[in-house]
Amino acid sequence: MPLGIDPKVDFAFKLVFGSPAHPRITIHFLNAVLQPKQPITAVEILNPIQDRDRSDAKLAVLDVLAQDADDHRYNIEMQTTLPVDLQNRLTYYNCLNFVRQLSSGSPYHDLRPAISICVLDRLLFRDAADYHLSFRLRCDQRDLVFTNDLVFHTLELPKYIVPSDNALRGLPKLEKWFCFLKLAADRDIHELAQLLGDEVFAEAAGVLEMIFQSPEDRQFYEARMKYLHDEEARLIAAREEGREEGREEGREEGREEGREEGREAGREEGAAQGTLVGKIQLLQELLGDLVAETSVLLERTPDKLSEMLAELQQRLRSRGD
Repeated sequence: MPLGIDPKVDFAFKLVFGSPAHPRITIHFLNAVLQPKQPITAVEILNPIQDRDRSDAKLAVLDVLAQDADDHRYNIEMQTTLPVDLQNRLTYYNCLNFVRQLSSGSPYHDLRPAISICVLDRLLFRDAADYHLSFRLRCDQRDLVFTNDLVFHTLELPKYIVPSDNALRGLPKLEKWFCFLKLAADRDIHELAQLLGDEVFAEAAGVLEMIFQSPEDRQFYEARMKYLHDEEARLIAAREEGREEGREEGREEGREEGREEGREAGREEGAAQGTLVGKIQLLQELLGDLVAETSVLLERTPDKLSEMLAELQQRLRSRGD
């Protein structure tokens, strides 16, 4: 029976991937993402959840900070929304993770790599089909790497298409984690763990079950879910307000130009169709769907666009129930 505990909710994500009681999960995930020449065999969680972290759902710091046996520093986080300043935020925190290693008077060669891994339930790089991208400091003119000490990985879940159940066991490790993150909320987690094959997924399923069975953890999980839904609604409202302001400016310009009535009517019809397209694309983004091209959507009639919008709105409401 599905438990309805979504590992993409940041509180659940941190308990799965950032618990000192379950380092094997963190190690397996890091090796799956990074595929290092020498596999990571041990990690220390630097910021485990404490009781005080549960006092305010909005203020909880739910990134996972970890360090391996070679002193490499890792920042692992889950993003279900797409803040406009996300890249700046990732850069800032990865740089902090790098410079905080160095105490006063320590030599620079003591610094070890800082690696940021951001799992996204939204599309960040729409023009790239790859669901896993990695970045480091490189030369613009030549194929030269300036340093490997600041590294960023993005994992975009919407780009990954989950295969049939009978194919799950043979997937690469990273793809198995994609399947776990995308399916766990709606599937029997123990059956899913068996399909994925590796024992580590049974351990991860056990963490989700502990959240479900603990009144305190369940309460905090639901508080985080409510906060994330409220934040998502706020982003929708802000983006729609910005679009409406832009449309109003366009209408004012059209009136000032004094176009003939026939062309004005055509513009208004086009504006209405453009509004529907903008809303559809926004909801597709928020739901984690692949966002349809504007030119493709504009080929549909206004009635078809309205039907499509109503279906997406219903899906969003159902996800928030």
